[in-house]
Amino acid sequence: MSDETFEDVTSLHRRLDELRIEHQDLDDAIKRLAQLPLGDELMLRRLKKRKLILKDRMAAIERLLEPDERA
Repeated sequence: MSDETFEDVTSLHRRLDELRIEHQDLDDAIKRLAQLPLGDELMLRRLKKRKLILKDRMAAIERLLEPDERA
């Protein structure tokens, strides 16, 4: 593995970790907001949409990091 490839992989792992943290933070915020008696439905929808976007980005990075499988 070349130094450049190693740096790319390391960068992807770092970004994936950042996205996972943000995803968990959003999950916590959604849970807290949902418990409020007069929860802001618009804000809940926005947070959930952002969480789904993060999930898609994480899945894309995970696919890049997985080695090619040969059948």
